[in-house]
Amino acid sequence: MCGIVGYTGKHSVTDQLLDSLELLEYRGYDSAGLATLNGDTGKVKLRKCAGRVSDLRKLCQNDKKLSTCGIGHTRWATHGGVSDENAHPHRIGDVLLVHNGIIENYEELIDHFMLHKELKSQTDTEVVAAVLNRFYQGDPHDAIRKTVKYLKGTFALVILFVDHPDVIYAIRNVSPIVAAYNENGTMLASDVVALGATADRYMVIPEYVITELHKSEIKLFDWKGEPCEAQFMEIDWDTTRDGKGNYPFYMEKEIMEQPEVIKATMEERIIDGRIDLSVDGIPDNILKECERVCVVACGTAMHAGLVAQAFIQSKLQMHMSVEYASEFMYSDPVIDEKTLVLAISQSGETIDTLEALKYARKKGAKSIAVINVKGSSIARESDYVMYTSAGPEIAVASTKAYTTQLIALFLLIGRMAKVRGAFDELDEKKYLENLVQTPDKMQEVLEQKEAIHKIARDMLDAKDAFMIGRGLDYSILLEGALKLKEVSYIHTEAYASGELKHGTIALITENTPVVAVVTQSRLKDKELSNIREVQSRGASVVLMVKESFELSDAEYADIFLLPAMADEFMVFPASAALQLLAYYVSMDKGLDVDKPRNLAKVVTVE
Repeated sequence: MCGIVGYTGKHSVTDQLLDSLELLEYRGYDSAGLATLNGDTGKVKLRKCAGRVSDLRKLCQNDKKLSTCGIGHTRWATHGGVSDENAHPHRIGDVLLVHNGIIENYEELIDHFMLHKELKSQTDTEVVAAVLNRFYQGDPHDAIRKTVKYLKGTFALVILFVDHPDVIYAIRNVSPIVAAYNENGTMLASDVVALGATADRYMVIPEYVITELHKSEIKLFDWKGEPCEAQFMEIDWDTTRDGKGNYPFYMEKEIMEQPEVIKATMEERIIDGRIDLSVDGIPDNILKECERVCVVACGTAMHAGLVAQAFIQSKLQMHMSVEYASEFMYSDPVIDEKTLVLAISQSGETIDTLEALKYARKKGAKSIAVINVKGSSIARESDYVMYTSAGPEIAVASTKAYTTQLIALFLLIGRMAKVRGAFDELDEKKYLENLVQTPDKMQEVLEQKEAIHKIARDMLDAKDAFMIGRGLDYSILLEGALKLKEVSYIHTEAYASGELKHGTIALITENTPVVAVVTQSRLKDKELSNIREVQSRGASVVLMVKESFELSDAEYADIFLLPAMADEFMVFPASAALQLLAYYVSMDKGLDVDKPRNLAKVVTVE
């Protein structure tokens, strides 16, 4: 949550900060601000406002933009409401500061340092700026170290000291900061997405390392003040600003990219007709010797885990649990050295998943992370990492990150089945034949997007919607319902359709939209029977059904035929159809599809 940028170099900084903040706006868009420091005159310019980065850009449009050093921030409100005063950066004395994270003891700090009269906002961030200013006597490192000793919580702090022009200081605990440089200057950000247009290599700043960005170099110092180094990694994403192409929203573009990124995620892991995870360094014994599997994840990533759970239990007859990462540590989970923990996260910075992973490893569990961002916190904490190839996902509602996570999990499960003896060579061959078809089958759905657009138009006035299915279809629909409620604000719930008569059917009224997915052969008749139950109560049913299934003469509001695959792989075409449905409902309602209200994509606070 919250996006941070900083730049010092040869060029004017204001427009560069604004451009980078727009790329990070998915991390938070309640307010935005920037501070620039002119090294020649010592003049500070502070601009901030409630609203979007576009509002901040208007605020800056008449500025002379002479400064070449500055920091910026786009905020997702945690402490304090949405207001100009609560927007970052905050300035107290000679200190200007932006912050991502939560300072848990900020009230204690106010009392301890008697800061009540100095503070103008309701944020924990301004408290840090005030404490830092109290300690600052001309030595930035000394002041930073003394301040950080008092802080409890997570933080990424990026700081300007007025009397140290052209230098940006940073330090972090958990909350991410990445940095890069080129011939024109140095830059840092919360996310590599903001760096890709100006650099091809980046570093993840280590925790509790004081970092200095100078115009031509990046210096790192450990807690004792000794110089240290960070490892640079290649930026292998296309993170340039032409992102949306001809699409009106990133979400549509990212939905349409799925066949390509799924194929890329599979590419290095299918060799000579077999699943090979050597590119990930995952040894077979880890997969063979575990007695149980546990997924820790949040939101969409957890839904990917639920699909994997259904698959592992049916193919491998193994016990597998899928846990809300936010509840994991507090539910006394049964975890030991025979447990394989799968930590799933697009960003690799989801704080609940990170803390759950740390807890599991302390209990002796082995871990594999399924992550989209190299060098992220969860990747560094895990024993092994499977990187997906989704590339930058800018829309808050996840689409291609979800399906690439699924492909990675299907590859992992396929390899587990082989090494544990559940698959012989013929089984593995059939499995892979289906797996490699997924990009083409998804493409078939995407090419019919206008048919789904037509279905979406009939749902625009709905206040409530329901999604029903059984078995794997239910797992798919949990994600479909999340997508629809996220971007359209229609209250949407997914239900296991066999449970309808146990209470849920009371919610069905005349013309209530119900989306039913039917893709599982052994459950088809039961699912169609459940659909008739809601139809008899007046529901308007949209049926997404595997094209090879024969249907009764029942009438449906709309039918969308999903290209046929083996049952367990139908998650892929069905997911694409549900994503498009949510997208078109949101777009036709005139909403900001990419930036749903109250949501941020990367959750780095508990």
